[in-house]
Amino acid sequence: MATEQQPNWADILKRRLANSKRDEKSEEENKSEETELFSKYYTEWKGGSNSGSSYKTIPRFYYRLPAEDEVLLQKLREESRAVFLQRKSRELLDNEELQNLWFLLDKHQVPPLTGEEAMINYEAYLEVGEKAGSKCKKFFTARVYAKLLHSDPYGRISIMQFFNYVMRKVWLHQTRIGLSLYDVAGQGYLRESDLENYILELIPTLPQLDGLEKSFYSFYVCTAVRKFFFFLDPLRTGKIKIQDILACSFLDDLLELRDEELSKESQDSNWFSAPSALRVYGQYLNLDKDHNGMLSKEELSRYGTATLTSVFLDRVFQECLTYEGEMVRSITLTLITSLHPLVQIWLQKPTCYFPKHHSCGLNISIFV
Repeated sequence: MATEQQPNWADILKRRLANSKRDEKSEEENKSEETELFSKYYTEWKGGSNSGSSYKTIPRFYYRLPAEDEVLLQKLREESRAVFLQRKSRELLDNEELQNLWFLLDKHQVPPLTGEEAMINYEAYLEVGEKAGSKCKKFFTARVYAKLLHSDPYGRISIMQFFNYVMRKVWLHQTRIGLSLYDVAGQGYLRESDLENYILELIPTLPQLDGLEKSFYSFYVCTAVRKFFFFLDPLRTGKIKIQDILACSFLDDLLELRDEELSKESQDSNWFSAPSALRVYGQYLNLDKDHNGMLSKEELSRYGTATLTSVFLDRVFQECLTYEGEMVRSITLTLITSLHPLVQIWLQKPTCYFPKHHSCGLNISIFV
């Protein structure tokens, strides 16, 4: 009986083995199938990519931001943005590559010298571009050369001017990437809290601010942020374009504090320096007689040389958000930021006109 059943079991095992070999797939085939299934189900989940007929002529130009409860989409967006910024960062020239570029430019300078400046003509310029590598290719174009071409009788450009141009471009891209890391929404804007975080984490890298106590950081950050938002957010939208931050000189002034040998005159004229911040802090404390962290009309009237009129103060308190008739610190700093450059004008000219749409967002049209 057992001998009759044995061939049957053997046949079954052989058939199973044969079938399993036919079902075996290579690793590449499995990966391809997995990718295909993922794309299929992900597209269905999002509602299809080209379901409308208009996609044949008009490409998609709007991508909805993930909602707060869409955790996976938010994580995917954050990870994608981080990878994108890392890739952009790798495309920038590092210190060694910049040094190599300078050596190449110096090696290919074309006589005669203009004063003490080394010059380079267009042929040598293109030759350096070929030797410098792929990262430098975007700097060696006819457009860039024409921008830097001035009145040289031989049609050359200054090597130093070109190198400074490259350095400036690299710095702008590095700073753009650094600011974009704080752009939580990923829309090219920084909210007030984003800029506060950026400046707070920047403080330890600025030698000129080493003397500040950590307890003073919050006031310093508030003072610095007020400067940016006063000038770059005139409509009080609560956010600033990163491009606007890069285009204005405020970031240069802030990063100037990296210079360990910055002169006293430069520090006194720099709004972001420690002496300037401490001076504003002292003014604020002197005005705040009851030490409750807010300013009343009476307290604010003593600002500067006490030239603020009651009409001016009434209009300011009508426009600004107050708590029980007193102005909070952030709004007071905005006002001080707006009045700071006008103090000297007031001393020379007692009558000063405020435009109706003042850049601080205060709707003021009065004489003081």
